[in-house]
Amino acid sequence: MKTTAKNRMIIMTVVLIVVLLLYSLRLMQLQVVEGESLAAQMERVRTTEQVIKAARGEILDRNGRPLAVNTIGRDVVINMAFLEKGTTNEVLLRLIRIMESADEDWIDNLPLTAEAPFRFKPGEAYETEIARLKNALGVAQYATADDVVYRLKEKYGLFEHGDKDDPVPYADEEFRKIAGVRYEMDRRGFSMSVPYTFATDIKIETVPKIKERSFELPGVDVVESTIRQYVSGTVAPHVIGQTGPLYKEQWDAAGKVQNPDGSVSAQIGERTYKMDDVIGKSGAELAFESQLKGIDGTRRITMNSSGDVIDVVEEKEQVPGNTVVLTLDSQLQKVAQDSLASNIRRLQDTKEERKGKEASAGAVAVIQCKTGEALALATYPSYDLSAYQRDYDQIAAGENQPLFNRALDAAYTPGSSFKPAVALGALASGTITPRTLYNCTYVYNRFAPEYTPHCESAHGNVDVVNAIRGSCNIFFYEAAYYMGIDTLDEYAARLGLGVPTGIELPENIGQVASPEVKAASPAYADDPQWRPGDVIQAGIGQQSTLLSPLQLANYTATLGNNGKRMEVTVLKSVKSYTFDETVYEHEPKVVDEVDAPEAFQTVREGMVAASRTGTAWATFANYPITVASKTGTPERGDGLYNSVFIAYAPAEDPEIAVAVVVEKGWEGYQIAPVARDVFDAYFFSRTGGSSTNYGELLP
Repeated sequence: MKTTAKNRMIIMTVVLIVVLLLYSLRLMQLQVVEGESLAAQMERVRTTEQVIKAARGEILDRNGRPLAVNTIGRDVVINMAFLEKGTTNEVLLRLIRIMESADEDWIDNLPLTAEAPFRFKPGEAYETEIARLKNALGVAQYATADDVVYRLKEKYGLFEHGDKDDPVPYADEEFRKIAGVRYEMDRRGFSMSVPYTFATDIKIETVPKIKERSFELPGVDVVESTIRQYVSGTVAPHVIGQTGPLYKEQWDAAGKVQNPDGSVSAQIGERTYKMDDVIGKSGAELAFESQLKGIDGTRRITMNSSGDVIDVVEEKEQVPGNTVVLTLDSQLQKVAQDSLASNIRRLQDTKEERKGKEASAGAVAVIQCKTGEALALATYPSYDLSAYQRDYDQIAAGENQPLFNRALDAAYTPGSSFKPAVALGALASGTITPRTLYNCTYVYNRFAPEYTPHCESAHGNVDVVNAIRGSCNIFFYEAAYYMGIDTLDEYAARLGLGVPTGIELPENIGQVASPEVKAASPAYADDPQWRPGDVIQAGIGQQSTLLSPLQLANYTATLGNNGKRMEVTVLKSVKSYTFDETVYEHEPKVVDEVDAPEAFQTVREGMVAASRTGTAWATFANYPITVASKTGTPERGDGLYNSVFIAYAPAEDPEIAVAVVVEKGWEGYQIAPVARDVFDAYFFSRTGGSSTNYGELLP
């Protein structure tokens, strides 16, 4: 027994010695033979490139007051790399429940009603989105909402969920909410390399509610981001516009450029974009995108094999976007908006039916005469830009189309506000002189008995100054008849009517009546032929003439400038983000000039007379500044009348021109108080009542 035990001890000792010898040899190999190689492995590092997002440039008014600025917010972001295959719908549903419990909104642009039975959202505002949805789903444009719902369920697996052996159908409410997110994910190109922003600018209180349930929400994170903030959201929303995501269809349509790291960017205009970038969608945000969009930077991050960051190098510095300074005066803009709204309500509350009570919408345009700079572009009804994303459905469905930019995009019959253009053309062409008299007997008999239009009253023998003052139709019938439509159209265009104003934003360029315009007009489809009576109707701003409020203001400014028509702009200057460099400064540009000083002086006398003793006397008879004005009461074709009012001041040396249009407002003089409020704010609401330093940036 002792021998056996001794032998075992010897064997174990030998084995132990062998093992230790092997370990020693291996250790010697590691230290001596492979030491350098292992040391190199220990020091082996990996580098990644990170994009440094450039700040978007801000938008200011002409006096340096902020309109659109940047602030820090918190976004809910979903990263596909961490989503387990087949769990997307369930993760989204959990996330939606958390957001609902926190009273948070999320991004949902699916143009289907929120509740079953599902229907397409009504209204013109959704027609494009509905067509885009059908295209995305591969269904015909005549497909019904039920067809679209079925296709959404099929595409995103939204028929049922839960245990494979005992699945549960998605409730209608669950389907609708998940489908809205999945559709938006596709539109934004959600992929392994492109994360999806589920919600923006959530409350700080919501962050822990998401973070503490991260184990149930793989791929979901809350990150800090730059949020666009509209300081006074109700001021000039149609002009400022909005930003939004770069959608897949826009990305696909753009040219592509290869980045140094092998990734691809879209080339849109003068800038390049990643798939998850924000881009200007409308208004100034879109028009000046090339200035507002900054240039992203890059940094190289070096980590060791343990994942520790050992070096950070900024390879390319980010360049913030430039600051865009608009020509708008935000305070004057607010005055114009508030006055327009209050005067429309006044008409609704105090006027009789068919005499202004039906007033419903309108616009105001204010232009600086000598520069062409737009000072105010007001639209009613309007909306709050800061609530655009959150309340889009309610805004889009609002009465009288609050999203419609009436100041630039609407086209109205000008009525008698067109008469100064006819007077100017007749005087400048030699058709009439300041002493020419036409006899107004109330009824116009040139085409009797077939056609006998009339005036508001019998003015007797009247010259051009008094014809403007009293808005005599018969004088302008005769002037237009003798001048002819070609000469009338020539001078109308040279005064800025029916031609582009030059503004950087989309606009309705309108049209001035002519044989060609009438023949192409749907309103005259039953009678496209040009008749002798058409020219006299054109002479009082009727027939097929349609003009935007901006065009009316520009035309009025041209009258005040003695025929010098300026290019209209909404861009005053562009500054670097830090204001240490001026990138662009607006220089007034003359686009046309009618050389007829005596004619313009005569028209001015008529428009001043209209303010003092004529159609606008109730508002401007005793005004401390001389105002040149003209009213208009154009027929709409439905038995009601729009109100139009144009004016410039001071008449002796004009500074600003104003055009006001109110739909269904009846007589033009009824909206003259809007122009008066604008003049009051411009001339008397500044320090010392002086506008000497008007337009300078605030310190």
